[in-house]
Amino acid sequence: MDRDMGKALKIAATFVKGRIEERKAGGEKREDFLDVLLEFEGSNNELAKLSELEINIFILAIGREEECWEEPLCFKPERFLGSKIEYKGQHFEFIPFGAGRRICPDLPLGHRMMHFALCSLLHEFDWEHDFSTNPNPIDTNDKIGLVERKLEPLKVIPRKYVV
Repeated sequence: MDRDMGKALKIAATFVKGRIEERKAGGEKREDFLDVLLEFEGSNNELAKLSELEINIFILAIGREEECWEEPLCFKPERFLGSKIEYKGQHFEFIPFGAGRRICPDLPLGHRMMHFALCSLLHEFDWEHDFSTNPNPIDTNDKIGLVERKLEPLKVIPRKYVV
């Protein structure tokens, strides 16, 4: 194992040396991962070391990127309809449970608990149509799309369930 690791390090070192010589000769900057690392190492920039708080701030800022989301500060769950983005840590546009080795181990529990909480609300209350905002009976018209949705959202009022 040590012998194989030594060979791998020699191969990587020759690759890095070749890239450094290529850059000194005026070669094209590729802006790939190796070039970024070489620039960072050559700049002796100690400011790039981030605290845990700064890393958390960056993670929270991912969900507010205007380049990724249209109106990122508005609550629009429908933006995920028809999207291949999932919450399981593979798509970095939406990572509520983290990603990679540091992903939350209770992701399956959180997924189940969300359904459990919704079912508990449905079971514990009597739900009535809100006639103050819409005097018409419940509108069952729908709009066709990738997922069939109600044309007019259903607005209901929870009332305490009395036995």
